[in-house]
Amino acid sequence: MSDPQFVLITGCTDGGIGAAFARSFYRRGFHVFGTARSIEKMSQLKSIERITLLPLDVTSSSSIQAAVEQITPITGGKLHYLVNNSGVSYVMPALDTDVDEARKMFDVNLLGVLAITQAFFPLVRESRGCIMNMGSITGVLNAPWGSLYAASKPALITMSETLRLELAPFGMRVVTIVTGAVESNIMSSRNQFALPNDSMYRAITDIDAEKVVSDVTTNGTNGTIWRGSMASTVRWLMMKMPAFIVDKVLLQGTGLGLLEERAAL
Repeated sequence: MSDPQFVLITGCTDGGIGAAFARSFYRRGFHVFGTARSIEKMSQLKSIERITLLPLDVTSSSSIQAAVEQITPITGGKLHYLVNNSGVSYVMPALDTDVDEARKMFDVNLLGVLAITQAFFPLVRESRGCIMNMGSITGVLNAPWGSLYAASKPALITMSETLRLELAPFGMRVVTIVTGAVESNIMSSRNQFALPNDSMYRAITDIDAEKVVSDVTTNGTNGTIWRGSMASTVRWLMMKMPAFIVDKVLLQGTGLGLLEERAAL
């Protein structure tokens, strides 16, 4: 019988892609460690065997250390996949942005990923495993109202892709996942929105999670992959369309075009 393989996934709140990742890895025989700030936010996973739920705040060094101490003896000091999925959103015009809120967002979306990666790296190194980081198409779009959130994503993508090169000599992989509309429920803490267990739309999230997990576990993908609704379309548009056309679409789609028209009167 082969030795069990282990995966740690942050941001496994109900209805999001983190929970979908957990189910997908579970179906492939992995022992899954699913985490969120509160175990109560992972109710959809609590009755599934081989999924161990742990509280984890990616901005808290003591919370991270506690998770390391819980996971290490169970895994024998090896972690085959680390999925950095935790993220928060902040939608606001740049001039109206609360700087303290923006700092908190960067603490989760960028520095939290770094903190988790540093803490669990010894376990991933032992298995010559794979680190997966969640980017977003917002990181390649100049989308009005999302400047600070969008800024956090290319910062993460750059860090992730640089880490890939830094770990390549050690036979380790780093995968950056650029997601589309199916990204996650990062807005749930503000909107109280999450897909219920029986939602007919949950299959969309599950399907995209399946594709990503297949990419990294079966195909041995390394580097950047684009998955989720509109991700490939946005990638193509950004490469092929003139910038002024993309700007026009974004201005009209967010209502800023109306302000521009009124200013011209």
